[in-house]
Amino acid sequence: MSKTSFKSYRLSGDIMKALDHLGYKHPTAVQSEVIPAVLKKRDVIVKSRTGSGKTAAFGIPLGELTEWEENRPQALILTPTRELAAQVKEDLTNIGRYKRIKAAAVYGKSSFERQKTELKQKCHVVVGTPGRLLDHIEKRTLPLEKLKYLVIDEADEMLNMGFIDQVEAIIRHLPEERLTMLFSATFPEDVEHLADQYMKSPLKIEIKASGMTTADIDHALIIVNEHDKFSLLRDVLITENPDSCIMFCRTQEHVNELQRRLAGLGYPSAKIHGGMPQEERFAVMNRFRRGAFRYLIATDVAARGIDIENMTHVINYDLPLDKESYVHRTGRTGRAGSRGKAVTFATQHEKNIIAEIEDYIGFAIPVIEAPSKGEVAQAKAAFQKNINTKPELKKDKSESLTQEIMKLYFNGGKKKKLRAVDFVGTIAKIDGVSAEDIGIITIQEQCSFVEILNGKGPLVLNAMKETTVKGKLLKVHKARKN
Repeated sequence: MSKTSFKSYRLSGDIMKALDHLGYKHPTAVQSEVIPAVLKKRDVIVKSRTGSGKTAAFGIPLGELTEWEENRPQALILTPTRELAAQVKEDLTNIGRYKRIKAAAVYGKSSFERQKTELKQKCHVVVGTPGRLLDHIEKRTLPLEKLKYLVIDEADEMLNMGFIDQVEAIIRHLPEERLTMLFSATFPEDVEHLADQYMKSPLKIEIKASGMTTADIDHALIIVNEHDKFSLLRDVLITENPDSCIMFCRTQEHVNELQRRLAGLGYPSAKIHGGMPQEERFAVMNRFRRGAFRYLIATDVAARGIDIENMTHVINYDLPLDKESYVHRTGRTGRAGSRGKAVTFATQHEKNIIAEIEDYIGFAIPVIEAPSKGEVAQAKAAFQKNINTKPELKKDKSESLTQEIMKLYFNGGKKKKLRAVDFVGTIAKIDGVSAEDIGIITIQEQCSFVEILNGKGPLVLNAMKETTVKGKLLKVHKARKN
């Protein structure tokens, strides 16, 4: 963490108020390099590992630079996975909450028509996966004429997942006069090419850690026979006794099997992989983020975008298929200054893969012995107590931000010819309420949602039960949570 304060960037009061509620005290290394450069309208290429605070590094200046009055998208953020798109949208919404920045997330396996409707409304920032973004661009449902900012997040993962051609196709549709930010944990040749071809005199920023990974992670390697892996995992879980742990498998089948076996032991666990319905994946991630269970079993693709505070352990139950994935997997722990541990299982036949990973990260992963029977026996009581203790759910980092906000539902929308200005004009006339107390407004066909800020929700709710909007008395109540 830098000792610099966010105040030194001369951010607007609305952005500073949100950062204060979110608990942002001092910028991280990547934030202290990126934020001032972007505020000066410089293209940036950023090499920074996962967990370094890069979402806020681009989210804070985007929130500051975005003009609320403009209805069409000004910023486009490309992410490799649906989970990461949803996470980034949430983070940017929180940062821009008091400035009323409206963000939308678009990705596959979610209703195209619903996304199309959302993009027709006032929308400042669009976050999405390349395939679905390209669909919207080609069908002209995503207006680009006012676009000023492009962020390519996790560029190396875009390459690994085969999205680089779609990324280039998207860029070719964008206005040439724009600011571009590219973030990547690693810099393979194709990512370098992307930067060279589509960026203008970019400032290159590299946040150095210990080799390719961070000094806050203790790495360990255990050599094991394939058929002894599950027994080894049980012993490692008992001796390490992690509070929060992700276990990575190569395939969906391995994830299903491992989660079934852990559940059979009564261990609090859940799984996430690409074969699961999207809503179920989101639900699992939300529960894991809140600390509802200790162990998440995941494939590489599904785990992208996992941002969990104080995750103590990562276990590579199966070796990753490529060396870059080792960096991404282990980067799930040891985040934001906390220490973490990464334990990797490998067979004798996989030593050549380990050698490739070690050459890539720049150090030898320390080989350790499997836990002895004595160590397991000694640790068992503490482990069992931990497993049987009901976890205390973590507070959502945006809780402080949202407790002063009430979202109201009105039973009138576009079909009744209602617009955002109609709600603003009406609500701002209520005694004790001003336009600054009105947050994001979403007008749908049959209904509308209005966020009321600064704890004024109950006051507005009561007043609007007897106040007309554009001559219409609408039913109003506190909106239900999604």
